[in-house]
Amino acid sequence: MIIDGKAVAARVRAEVAEQVAALKLKGVATGLTVVRVGDDPASAVYVRNKIRACAETGIVSTEHHLPDTTTQAELLALIGTLNDDPAVHGILVQLPLPRQIAEHAVLVAISPAKDADGFHPFNVGCLWTGKPAPRACTPHGVMRLLDEAGVELKGKHAVVVGRSNIVGKPLAAMLLERHATVTIAHSRTPDLAAEVARADVLVAAVGKAGIIKGAWVKPGAVVIDVGMNRGADGKLVGDVEFGEASTRASAITPVPGGVGPMTIAMLLANTVELAARTVR
Repeated sequence: MIIDGKAVAARVRAEVAEQVAALKLKGVATGLTVVRVGDDPASAVYVRNKIRACAETGIVSTEHHLPDTTTQAELLALIGTLNDDPAVHGILVQLPLPRQIAEHAVLVAISPAKDADGFHPFNVGCLWTGKPAPRACTPHGVMRLLDEAGVELKGKHAVVVGRSNIVGKPLAAMLLERHATVTIAHSRTPDLAAEVARADVLVAAVGKAGIIKGAWVKPGAVVIDVGMNRGADGKLVGDVEFGEASTRASAITPVPGGVGPMTIAMLLANTVELAARTVR
């Protein structure tokens, strides 16, 4: 089975639109502010896609585009202003940032109550201790894909290949929360093939094209490929060799069209949830 991320993301956006409309009846206009520093081309595309998705669901979006000469103090001052603005329910600072700005200082400055990305250390701590908080969008989207595919996680052996703060680590926590037995592997794991072969549920999030060979996949496993890499021909490819893996897996996400669409969808879901908390 091919897990269609585009279709699932469309369902999430429809749910968000209903929630946004319900909040509007209560006098709350759900608002997301995106801050972009500099002119990184990929960041410009990401932000444009996020703003378009907001418009589709009725979320009021605002972009602050700052020059690449912006100082850390100037960016932190803007974040402070947004933290205090009741019309702003979610704040997202698009990464990467220019080298004169410390990423950690910026992520910590965003109020945990407005952390649409789910990256604030407080919210990360809430995830690991089982408390409600905004969750990192990509792993949150992976969990939704697994649910939509009807994957029972309880008692299954899940292998997450990748240990980033954005995907690998938070996803491991989410899988543990659902009673999976979780192994975190990575590019320096000595026998990566053996770890992959044990996985009932495999999530690849390394960012290296084809690092996971299709022949390693356990027959019947569920494969979620978070990787987004440019192949030699310029086409997008994942971290998993899709062709052979798809003949062995019971369910697999394609690249593109798998996990990618879910990231923005879950950003919108986080934002409307943060807005809903203001009226509870």
